[in-house]
Amino acid sequence: MKKSLLLLSMLALTYNAGAQDESEDPNEKVKDSPQNSYNRWSVDVNAGQSKGIKPYADGYYGSNPKVQFGGFAINHFSGGVRYMISPRFGVKLDLAYDRFQNLDDSGSLPFDVQQYRVGFQGVVNAVRLFTMEDRAGRFGLLFHGGIQVAQRSPKMGVNDGVTEYDGGLIFGFTPQLRLTKKLGLQADISMNSNVRQHLNWDGSDSSDENNLAGSMYTVSMGLNYSFGRQEIHGDWAIIADSRLEELEELDKRIGEMETMMNDSDKDGVPDYLDVENNSIAGVAVDTKGRMVDLNKNGVPDELEKYVNSTVNESVKQSAGDSSEVIKKLINEGYIAVFFDFGSSKPTASSTQNVAFILNYLRNNPSASADITGYADEIGGAAFNQELSAKRANSIKATLVKAGISESRLNIVPAGEDTSVDKNSPEARRLVRKVIFMIK
Repeated sequence: MKKSLLLLSMLALTYNAGAQDESEDPNEKVKDSPQNSYNRWSVDVNAGQSKGIKPYADGYYGSNPKVQFGGFAINHFSGGVRYMISPRFGVKLDLAYDRFQNLDDSGSLPFDVQQYRVGFQGVVNAVRLFTMEDRAGRFGLLFHGGIQVAQRSPKMGVNDGVTEYDGGLIFGFTPQLRLTKKLGLQADISMNSNVRQHLNWDGSDSSDENNLAGSMYTVSMGLNYSFGRQEIHGDWAIIADSRLEELEELDKRIGEMETMMNDSDKDGVPDYLDVENNSIAGVAVDTKGRMVDLNKNGVPDELEKYVNSTVNESVKQSAGDSSEVIKKLINEGYIAVFFDFGSSKPTASSTQNVAFILNYLRNNPSASADITGYADEIGGAAFNQELSAKRANSIKATLVKAGISESRLNIVPAGEDTSVDKNSPEARRLVRKVIFMIK
């Protein structure tokens, strides 16, 4: 029935979705919630090559002009922290260190310039912006751009020891490859454009015709890691469809209804209405699941009738009298006292079974009884052993107060009853008990 309800609900939701205005963007309706949240904070570290494009003084080169790609050197290191305001847009603060030197084979005059840079940029998650998540899979693409300021210091030449501060714009893009839910491999290509650059990339003074402008590029690779309690990285967050949330909520409600309709003791009364959910099988119960006992003698009428008629007649041929039948029922565990989780006080519905044992012991003054306590498997073994003893002693104390000699009652703490599925709350309820052995 549960599957049928879910299928009908899914068809109804699909119909409603089809009836919506096709011009509406469903992504715009998605709101952040515990069901579709993602980690907003992330950090990244990169290393690669940075190269000043212009300006240079005569005789200085950033790369070898005689070869196709001009050589390569690791001279850029950067790190940043990013916050995604939404799955599509975020902001980033990054720091970088660059060292510009002539390559050995470039034919350039020697130079050595160090630069520290800080940038504040906006970030766009292009894959989510253009709704390409399904096609992109593990791949991502970020665009970034903003402002940057730098401190540049030549370490040799005429300006050795001079410090220049300049700034301008930075923009670039970052391809990504998802490695785990929180970790990604990334590359980055960025371009810096300075608007007040007084020094060449070789450390010498920039000429007037350069108009104090400068530019450089950076190519690097690194890792990106997200922080937070969620399972999902902000860059490749899959925001839950609202219809799926409705189905999950409906599934939960149907599950709750099924649980409410459980009938643990099979007496025809659902557990949520059953105030005595440990009634003996075959014994008549009222609308609240209580075993019928019209004469209030502590013995359910059906059981009493059975003892006094059918069983009594058969026992006369084999055992002698009805007392033996009752003793057999008690010793086989049909008369038991049940307890709530972690409690040594009998449930309200179990007190009549204590009265049943009391009546038997009063009517059979030569009989004695073992009182055996049990606990379910939840908790430590030592704790459950002690709890089973407390339950047995609780019943013994009640019987002693009712006039039964303490010498006729023997406590047996049996500890955990492992005969049922420990993952089933209903099954565990049946083993939190005390049973009796008449001797």
